[in-house]
Parts: sequence; C-alpha cells; structure tokens
Amino acid sequence: MRRSKQRVGGLVMTVSVAVIWSMGADRATAGELIPGEQAAYKVSVKTARGTTDVNFWMFVPRSYKKKQAWPLLLFLHGAGERGSNLEAVKKWGPPRLVGKDREFPFVVVSPQCPKRAGWDSKQIKQLVEHVVKSYKIDESRMYCTGLSMGGYGTWSMLAAYPKLFAAAIPICGGGNPRLASRMTRTPIWAFHGDADRVVPASRSRVMVDAIKKAGGNAVKFTLYPGVNHNSWSRTYGNPKVYQWLLSHSLKSGK
Repeated sequence: MRRSKQRVGGLVMTVSVAVIWSMGADRATAGELIPGEQAAYKVSVKTARGTTDVNFWMFVPRSYKKKQAWPLLLFLHGAGERGSNLEAVKKWGPPRLVGKDREFPFVVVSPQCPKRAGWDSKQIKQLVEHVVKSYKIDESRMYCTGLSMGGYGTWSMLAAYPKLFAAAIPICGGGNPRLASRMTRTPIWAFHGDADRVVPASRSRVMVDAIKKAGGNAVKFTLYPGVNHNSWSRTYGNPKVYQWLLSHSLKSGK
C-alpha cells in the first residue's frame, strides 16, 4: 500500500492508495478492493484481432457494502493521459477527486487508452459489463463522462449504447450529429469553453442542437465565457454536477 499527502482546503491529508493488479476478469472480485481507496486493475477484452488488456482504476466509496447496489461513474480521460503509465489518468477529473474524497458517492471506473489510440466503444462496453458482473452496481444508475478526447468518447458511447447510461456529461468534445436520434432519451449536460482553441465549442453546440432537432428535450449546454480548453476543472469541481447525475435513473425514466 502506498501513502501520499494531499492538500484539501488548507489541510494536509494522508491518502492511502492500494495498487492491485488482476490478470483477468475472473480474478477481479469486489473483495479485493478496500472501500475508500482506488486500486489498479487489468482486464482482458475481445477485439477484432483477438484480445487486449485494458488497464483501469477502480474506486468504491468508504461506505461501500456488497448488500447495497451503487451508482457507477465511467470516466474517459483526454489524449494527454494515454499510454502505459496508469498514474497519468489521475491527473484530472473523478480519479483525482477520489484521492481527496473517500466518500465520493459513486463506484468510479477510469480506464486508460493506449498511446496513439482513441476510445473504442466496444472495448469500454465490455469493461463496464465486467464491473457490473463483479461488483454491486445499480444498473439503473450508471453514468458516463469524459474530457476532450474522452468527451468524444462519451458522445460515442451514448450513440453506440443509448440504453446503457442514465445520464452523461461530455466535456469539450464532439460527436456525430447524424446519430443524434439515438441520444434523445438520455439526459445530457455538455460543457465547453467558448475560447477553446483545441476543440472548438461548436463541436458541442452542433451535438446539442442536433439532439434537440431530433426531439430530445433532456439535453442542456453550459458554455464558459473566456475559457480555453480546460473546461473540465471547473465542471468536475462543481458539486451540482454530481447531484444532477444522481437525480437521473433508468428506472424513473428521468
């Protein structure tokens, strides 16, 4: 077990991070995780050429109990965090937040995309299915979010599997507006900076407009004035974002 110090609100807190590697889906069981800590895993998924391993972080809240089903939050990182160093995935978003908040109210799954690759929806779907099978997950409260390349990945997941997530938050990404009709029933809250010089804000706007044109009324868009590409720090630092996610479930139809 490795211990590191984190500064939160002027206080220095010691955060324990257990690193546990599992070589296959059959070995990744809920019992291996320590509630309130984030652990590293590896799971084998099918590809067109055979199989490949997906490395990912897994976090369960300190109050996690097997008898209770928990909401799941899938986080897809940006292009800068690709590669084989899983620590890079903790740079932004939920996998960073859980190092400071051991009661973060989600089971958080944060995979890493290989270097020079993009998010593969089919592989990520297999990862989600593996986690659902191995842990106590409320399948009516599964959510997806991602930033930049992960924002694109979030839009792709919504288009490929429109009934999988209860809500989603794509940040400074984009998608295929021709697939908007597949996303009309999913509550979506998109974020972007209007001064983004990496991914133009129009990439989010065109998706939001296309969904509304297709009949979707559960999509909304927050545009940050004067903000460049990093529109995620402000978004992931906003407690209302997580309250909004948890307000939606597939059972309630919200």
